[in-house]
Amino acid sequence: MSVADVALSPIHRGSGFAFGHEQSHYSVESVLVFLSVSGSTMPMLILESDSIAEVKLRIQTCNGFRVRRQKLVFSGRELARNASRVKDYGVTGGSVLHLLLKLYDPLLVTVITTCGKIFEFHVDRRRDVGYLKKRISKEGKDFPDVDDQEILYKGEKLEDNRIIDGICKDGNSVIRLLVKKSVKEASVKREDDAASGKDFLLEPVVLNPALKLPKVLEDMIDQTVDGLNKGNPPVRSAEGTGGTYLMQDSSGLNYVSVFKPMDEEPKAVNNPQQLPVSSDGQGLKRGTRVGEGATREVAAYLLDHPKTGPRSLSREVMGFAGVPPTAMVRSFHKAYNYTKGVAKDAKVGSLQMFMKNNGSCEDIGPGAFPVEEVHKISVFDIRMANADRHAGNILTGKGEDGKTILIPIDHGYCLPENFEDCTFEWLYWPQAKVPFSSDILNYIKSLDSEQDIALLQLNGWDVPEAVSRTLRISTMLLKKGVERNLTPYQIGSIMCRETVNKDSAIEEIVREAQNSVLPASSEATFLEAVSMAMDRRLDELTK
Repeated sequence: MSVADVALSPIHRGSGFAFGHEQSHYSVESVLVFLSVSGSTMPMLILESDSIAEVKLRIQTCNGFRVRRQKLVFSGRELARNASRVKDYGVTGGSVLHLLLKLYDPLLVTVITTCGKIFEFHVDRRRDVGYLKKRISKEGKDFPDVDDQEILYKGEKLEDNRIIDGICKDGNSVIRLLVKKSVKEASVKREDDAASGKDFLLEPVVLNPALKLPKVLEDMIDQTVDGLNKGNPPVRSAEGTGGTYLMQDSSGLNYVSVFKPMDEEPKAVNNPQQLPVSSDGQGLKRGTRVGEGATREVAAYLLDHPKTGPRSLSREVMGFAGVPPTAMVRSFHKAYNYTKGVAKDAKVGSLQMFMKNNGSCEDIGPGAFPVEEVHKISVFDIRMANADRHAGNILTGKGEDGKTILIPIDHGYCLPENFEDCTFEWLYWPQAKVPFSSDILNYIKSLDSEQDIALLQLNGWDVPEAVSRTLRISTMLLKKGVERNLTPYQIGSIMCRETVNKDSAIEEIVREAQNSVLPASSEATFLEAVSMAMDRRLDELTK
């Protein structure tokens, strides 16, 4: 038996669960760390030479958490680069690793009744059939009670304790159910502001009174308020790194938006996942700060310009990459997380439109994705220096023409103050090595970082100089790269580190520029030095 086999073997100590093997089998290369998950801590044996990917595999083997759902955090930093070793992140014997589980994508359920009525709504995959019956009974006052329902799926009667995710073994994100009881014609009347604002609050945060909130955002907020008025509370996911609340519509059967409060972000004071509060303000990703994720979510939507022009001028709802409409809001509800258990203060955070989808890119292989869809997201991620692009935050859906579309979400770690944690999963997809189309090249040529900074400032963000610098440099790299006919893979590789301890090419370019100018030089002088260093590096690459 190899050392790896030993480390993968689980042991039981008393009533607790442990990873690893008895002390007498420890290898001299092995270290004992502790895994904190869902409020409990358990020992785990790893090897000093283990990569992040290997540690995640051990966790999956011993505890059943699939690798793709795992996020590991140590000392306030996510262990995001799977190829890097754990010791490169400073993990030693006795270290505590926090295991956070990624969100399940809600499942689109189609209910077909015996009288031919069809209803669609989203439900958490982890819920059971009994919960599904309750959701069906809420569709209208004349629908059958839970006890009168019989649910069939592919001819099989489903017991109430069956988990919905387990039913979809074929990976299909849409399941069809038959309600074996007749349904009378429902006459559902809208209630008149039942809560009257006493039990909840949700309103837009207007940072610039001169700007009018776009209609798409007004409608999203109105629908969310309608759901709260009906008594449908925010649904907090038990997973993920921060507080994420799925906001229901007036029927209580569909999600219309997603609310992420600033004070529930990872390492924030009201974080529901029990992550340690940041002592220096640093977020999970280097170059970001706790409490700024909501601002970056809104910034991502603002800077996802449609092809017709900048967001401030275009009337189109969806932008080039398809970032869902997002607004800053102020909200109060007792369902939100408060560390002292007293719900009294309104929270500020981002409210993003919930997008109907067929799951995330984790559910299917990248070979099925259209090249143009991958390229749109690659352009957006490079330009925004995204520090958290993985397959789980790219949703898949169908366009009006029936073709597959990709929907990028979760942009709380874009526009960092440095390039240290830039990560793009699409970098390893085959579409990334295909040259950009002329249509996308024209879009890239139209980008203007100075206009983008001005747009963010117009919408109330006092953009830090370090963030402005990142946007200027990333836009510069994108434009210079396509001038030399580089592919998304080639440009993205310049921005992303190979391992945690090896600087990326863009970091080396920035450092070269910093060393070539005087400390008191202007920003324009520094950017000129960056441009010259970047030209040299890109010319070497094209040769």
